[in-house]
Amino acid sequence: MRYTANFALLFLGFAMSAVSAELELRYPAIERLLGEQVFTQDGRLYVRGNKNTKCTFAYLAAPHVGASDGKLKLTARFSGRSALDMLGRCMGLGDSFDFTVTATPVVRGGALALDQVKISTSRDSYYIGKVRQALSNSFAKDFKIEVKEQARRLLEQPVAPSPLAPADAKAPYMRELRSFDLRDAKAEADALVLVIDFRLAIK
Repeated sequence: MRYTANFALLFLGFAMSAVSAELELRYPAIERLLGEQVFTQDGRLYVRGNKNTKCTFAYLAAPHVGASDGKLKLTARFSGRSALDMLGRCMGLGDSFDFTVTATPVVRGGALALDQVKISTSRDSYYIGKVRQALSNSFAKDFKIEVKEQARRLLEQPVAPSPLAPADAKAPYMRELRSFDLRDAKAEADALVLVIDFRLAIK
């Protein structure tokens, strides 16, 4: 069975003891997850330094997620410097440019990760080439998105009372996510499809 998510994720209003399912995680929802889990410093992900190191820093910003030829596609903006502070002036290399990541989504350690990572840029230079290589290594090793807690919040939402029930009626039962196993992931045109096994208890 397949469930569709636009964060609003919609699940069935009843639960079986164990379910294998496909969960469609729409790309705007993934962008929100990136904002919550990865791009957490004023919308930036610092991969070197921080906002206070004006001459030596590197960060990514403005992520946009989609798909291309069965692969996950992420575009973002890189800004960085590798320079020395010489009497208040930064002397050295630096640049700011857009880049695109294409990769195969995989499951690693129960989270979404990336494999076969390729980085492309619209222009090139010695500095951009070095950044491209560093980004490729970083996305392959360090990039991950946890989805279990988002699924827990949505699956455990109380079922709304029937429209015919009294206005002060409470939800007839509660739901508890007892187990959640992310098995596989594949990039489709408008959503990342997650293959999951989960167990939902009714209380």
